[in-house]
Amino acid sequence: MFIRAACEDRKLYFSSVKVFLLCLFFVASGSFAQQDSSWNKRSYWVAGTSMAVGGGSVALLSAIWYKEYPKSNFHFFNDSKEWLYMDKCGHAFTAYRLSVMEYSAWHWARMPCKKAIWLSGGIAWTYQLSVEILDGFSAEWGFSVADLTANTVGTALFIGQQLGWNEQRIQLKFGYKPSPYAKIRPDALGANFPQRLLKDYNAQSYWLCVAPGTFFRESRFPKWIQVGIGYSIDAKLHGYNNTYTDISTGKTYYAKQEYAISLDIDWAQIPVKKPWIRKVLKPLNTIKIPFPAIFWRNGVCYFGMF
Repeated sequence: MFIRAACEDRKLYFSSVKVFLLCLFFVASGSFAQQDSSWNKRSYWVAGTSMAVGGGSVALLSAIWYKEYPKSNFHFFNDSKEWLYMDKCGHAFTAYRLSVMEYSAWHWARMPCKKAIWLSGGIAWTYQLSVEILDGFSAEWGFSVADLTANTVGTALFIGQQLGWNEQRIQLKFGYKPSPYAKIRPDALGANFPQRLLKDYNAQSYWLCVAPGTFFRESRFPKWIQVGIGYSIDAKLHGYNNTYTDISTGKTYYAKQEYAISLDIDWAQIPVKKPWIRKVLKPLNTIKIPFPAIFWRNGVCYFGMF
């Protein structure tokens, strides 16, 4: 029995890599089939790194994360109403940020802009598709069309802006502050900081940040100042149910959605002369900086920090 289980885990381990590499092959095959002078040593370095990191991380997920849960035949799973859409925001954010990262790499490789845009978005979308396929073979979850839709929205946000404006004027960002709810359900929301960072949706916020100055080139309004619209939830301790009663205390928690508006910084627009400083600052656009915000929750407006 032990040998059979080990063999099955090994099969899933290698099949997960095949899933990603096969999908990636179809995405990149058009570019490779029409190779021209744009493919140089840097291009092959980026392609090789993307395949190694992407395939390796999918294999790691299969070997570590999915190994703890029973396998099943491929099936679909409707999780569109879980966690008040926070997980869907996370999917869109991840797809968008992966696209941005890939584009930076292909731009460094001197890939023609339009080809780099489609290749970057395709690789990011494909990576998350491979994870969804792994979900489809897990008895705990299943292939989620809602997740795939969120992935597509995040990728499309990157591709559309890069094709239209050759820059990202509208950005997705991530915010985090500790919540008191993980201690109540550590199994679902995380028992330590790395787990809570990924699993405690009460601690997360997702922001759509826009730099008005980038739309008006002649305006004196600083192009590095952004206005952010945020979404988060509070007291959500169960995936589906919006109420949860703590057996140890008898207290009942009622989940709530909250919206916010705040200011942020587009680090890519900071007027610095040295290119290397701009490259160092640009990755900071992933995170929403803590700043005073106006919140709306259940019809109540209040001030806070996120």
